[in-house]
Amino acid sequence: MSGAALGIEIIFVFFLALFILHRYGDFKKQHRLVIIATLLAWYLCFLIVFILPLDVSTTIYNRCKLAVNSSPPESSSSSNVNGSYPTSAPRKRKCFIPWSYIPDGIMPIFWRVVYWTSQFLTWILLPFMQSYARSGGFSITGKIKTALIENAIYYGTYLLIFGAFLIYVAVNPNFNLQWNQLQTIGIAAANTWGLFLLVLLLGYGLVEIPRSHWNGAKRGYLLMKTYFKVAKLMTEKADAEENLEDIMEEVRKVNESIKYNHPLRKCVDTILKKCPTEYQERMGRNMDDYEDFDDRQNNYPSEKSLVKLHKQVIYSVQRHRRTQVQWRILLEQAFYLEDVAKNETSATRQFVHTFQFQEPENRITRYFYTPTVEWYWECLLRPWFYRILAIVLATFSVIVVWSECTFFSTKPVLSLFAVFIQLAERTYNYIYIEMACFLTIFFLSICVYSTVFRIRVFNYYYLASHHQTDAYSLLFSGMLFCRLTPPLCLNFLGLTHMDSSISHKNTQATAYTSIMGSMRVLSFIADGFYIYYPMLVVILCIATYFSLGTRCLNLLGFQQFMGDNEMTSDFIDEGKELIRREKRKRQRQEEGENRRREWKERYGNSREDSTRNRNVHPDQKESSFSETNTSRPVSKYTRSNGRTERDRIELLQDAEPLDFNADSVSDDPLDHPLDSGRYQSGGRYLSMSRSRIFDDV
Repeated sequence: MSGAALGIEIIFVFFLALFILHRYGDFKKQHRLVIIATLLAWYLCFLIVFILPLDVSTTIYNRCKLAVNSSPPESSSSSNVNGSYPTSAPRKRKCFIPWSYIPDGIMPIFWRVVYWTSQFLTWILLPFMQSYARSGGFSITGKIKTALIENAIYYGTYLLIFGAFLIYVAVNPNFNLQWNQLQTIGIAAANTWGLFLLVLLLGYGLVEIPRSHWNGAKRGYLLMKTYFKVAKLMTEKADAEENLEDIMEEVRKVNESIKYNHPLRKCVDTILKKCPTEYQERMGRNMDDYEDFDDRQNNYPSEKSLVKLHKQVIYSVQRHRRTQVQWRILLEQAFYLEDVAKNETSATRQFVHTFQFQEPENRITRYFYTPTVEWYWECLLRPWFYRILAIVLATFSVIVVWSECTFFSTKPVLSLFAVFIQLAERTYNYIYIEMACFLTIFFLSICVYSTVFRIRVFNYYYLASHHQTDAYSLLFSGMLFCRLTPPLCLNFLGLTHMDSSISHKNTQATAYTSIMGSMRVLSFIADGFYIYYPMLVVILCIATYFSLGTRCLNLLGFQQFMGDNEMTSDFIDEGKELIRREKRKRQRQEEGENRRREWKERYGNSREDSTRNRNVHPDQKESSFSETNTSRPVSKYTRSNGRTERDRIELLQDAEPLDFNADSVSDDPLDHPLDSGRYQSGGRYLSMSRSRIFDDV
C-alpha cells in the first residue's frame, strides 16, 4: 500500500472539487480559463485538507523509528535453570508501518508543489483574472490593460507589507538575511493575513452551523424564514429587472446611432451578443443597415463609454438570470415546506404534494421513496435527525473553542485534540490517528468554507448554486480558499501539538511544517500573534450567538431575518402573500393543462376527422355531405357545438376574480416575449408586469 492511499485521495479530491464547482459554476457558458483556474485553486486547497492526516501518521511512524534507533536496547533480566546467574537479552520496541505510509522524499516535494502553486494563484494569477473577467474591453489587449491598472494598487499594498517585514529583519542584528529566511518572511506574511480572516470566519461557523441544523428541525421557523427570503428576493428581482431594462434601453440607443459601417460597429455587435435573445431580436428588427453614418455628427459614443456599457450589460444580465433561477427554486422550496406542514396532521401517513412537478420523476426513486416513506422521513424522522446532528456539531464546536484557548499549554496538555492524538500515538493506532485528524480538520474546514459560501458582499461577491455564480465570484472564492487553507492547517497542527514550535519538543516535524520554515525568524508573530490571536474566537462566537452582526446590519438598513423585529414580520406577511398568489397561478396552469389533456383525449378523433375533411376535394365533400344528410346531421353538429360551448362556459366559471396586485407583483418577464410589451414615445419599453394586467384570466 506504499503511496496507494495518496494516489486514491488525489483522484477522489479532484472529482469532489469538480462536483462542487459544477454545482456553482456553469461549464457551458463560462470561459474555460475561469473554470480551470477555479478548479485548480479548489483542488489544491482540498488536497491539503485530505492529505494532511496521512502526513501526520507518516510523521508519527518516522518518530518511532528515530526513537528506536537512537535509544539503547532495553535489557530483560532472567535466571537460568538453577536461578543463580542472570542473563540479559537485547529487546527493541517494534514500530508498525501504517497502512497509508508514504515513502520518504515524496511528501516534501508534494507540499512544495501544492503550496507554492496555490500561493501563485491567490496572489498573482487569480486577482489578475478577476479584473480580466469583469473588464468590459473588446480585445485581449484592452482587458489586460484594464486588469493591470486595477491591480496596481492591490499589488502595491502587499509589496508594502512585505517590505515592512523585510526592513524589520534587515535592521535586526540577530538575523542574517538569507534566502530561506526571506522565504519564511513571505510565508509568515501570507499566513498572518490568512489567520486574521480565518478566526473571523471560524467564529461565525462554529455557532451558525449547529444552530442552523437545530433550526432545521423547526418547520415553522423554516417556513417563516422562507417567506422572508421570498419577499426579500422579490425586491431584488424587481430591481434586477428594472436595471436590465435601463441598460437595454441604452444599448438600443447605441445600436440605432452606430450604423453598420461605423468603426465601432464591431463593439456594438459584441455587446448585443451578451444581451438576452428577446432583446436581440427586437433590436435587430429596428436596425436599418442601409443607412450610412455621418462623420460630421459628434453625438456618437466613444469607445470608453462602450467599454463601460459592455461591463454593465454583463453584470446586469448575469444578475437578472440569477434572480430568476433563485426565484423559481425558492418558490418550490416554499411550496414543499407548506406541504410538509399540511401533511404532519395526515391520518393516512402518506405524503401528498400540491403540484405534480414536486413528485420525483425517476422511477427508481419513486419505487423506493414512496409517499409513506416520504411522510415518515419528512414529518417524523428528519426533525430528530437534525436535532441529533446539531448536538454533535455543537459538541465539536465547544471542543474547538476550548482547544483554541488552551493549545499553547504543553504541561499539562489541555487541548483535547492533542490529548486524543497523543493517546493514539502510544499504541500506534494509525487508523484512529488518521480518522481523528481528518474529522478535526474536516470540521474546521466546513466551518470556514461554509461561511465563504454563505457570505455575500452586496452583488459583487455571491456564490449562488444551480450554476448561477459569475466568473468574478468563482475566482474570488478560489483566492479565499488558497489564503485560508494554509493557516487553517497550521492552526490544526498547533491544536494537535504536531507543530514543534507549539509543543517545544525536539522531534521530527511533519513534512507540511518543514516547507513553512522556522517561524522563529519573526518571534513576535510565532510567540505572540499565532498563539494569542486565535483566542478571539470566543468573542466572535458570543457575538454570533447573540446575532450582533445581524442586528447591526438591520440598523444599517440591510434587512435580515430576526424573529423579534417589526420589519421581519412585514416581510414574512408579504412573502406569504406572494407564495399564495404564485400557488394560485400554478394551480390554474395545472388545471388548464389537465383540461387540455382531457380535451385531446375526448375530441382528438373528431379533430383529426375535421382536419382530414378540410383536405378533401370540394366535390368529395359535397358527396359525403349528401350521403350523411339522410341521417341526423343537424343533431350531430349541434351536439358537438353544444359540448364545446359548455366547456367554454365551465372554463370561464372556474376563473377566479381578477387580482391586479397579484399580477403586477408575481409576473415573470421571462415567460412572455418582449414583442407583447408596449413602447412609449420616450423610447422605453414598459415591463410585462405593467402591461399584462389580465394574465390571471
